[in-house]
Amino acid sequence: MNKDIKNKKTTIDPVEHEKFAKLAEEWWDPQGKFKTLHRFNPTRIAFIREKIINHFNIDKDEKKPFKDIKLIDIGCGGGLLSEPMAKLGANVTGLDIVEKNIKTASAHAISQGLKINYVHSTIEKLSEKDEKFDVILNMEVIEHVSDVSLFIKSCNKILSPNGIMIFASLNRTLIAYGLAIIGVEYILGWLPKGTHDWSKFITPDELKILFSSNGLKVDEIIGMKYNPLFDSWKRSKDLSVNYLGVSSKINS
Repeated sequence: MNKDIKNKKTTIDPVEHEKFAKLAEEWWDPQGKFKTLHRFNPTRIAFIREKIINHFNIDKDEKKPFKDIKLIDIGCGGGLLSEPMAKLGANVTGLDIVEKNIKTASAHAISQGLKINYVHSTIEKLSEKDEKFDVILNMEVIEHVSDVSLFIKSCNKILSPNGIMIFASLNRTLIAYGLAIIGVEYILGWLPKGTHDWSKFITPDELKILFSSNGLKVDEIIGMKYNPLFDSWKRSKDLSVNYLGVSSKINS
């Protein structure tokens, strides 16, 4: 890991690495440090399921609709998205730079009787191999990497010609600073203080440019809003805080 961090061409941010290493054992506690992600998950999974089924013309009534899908979950953490994807039938690889996360995810998958290929590595290292994926999940990761252009370029390398990348991130707006950092981290305590660095948030327009310069296009982008009355998240046209979307290769 030290060699990776010293390497100038790396997506690893040492501060982010240490931050998430300390939280590795918290992933599967729905009332713990990752409570927000547990609340996020139903909406994220519904969006992912819908987009994959539509893109690959899969029968939505299939019990295992992803059975022919090769999927990678980048920045998989403890496996909160990898496991639902495996349950839907996908051939799942979970990738994370934090070894403790991989160990946590692997142990939990085994306890659930799920076969998931968890890999402790970086996306740029993986992209050096001749391996392609039908679906890339790039959820709440971009705002934590050190070299965003290298990260997206590496994602493009492993995406199959007809594949899609589903992404999610946070917008760099004042309202996002107030809600996602001051509100969520400091007032409500839903995430540990310092989880996010507002200066690393990326606007949707910036993301589109970064994608385009690295061979990808944004096909769809929507917002996500929290409903405090029902303690749940829903899709929205408002991109001012959380947003997610779908991208594919420019020539596809």
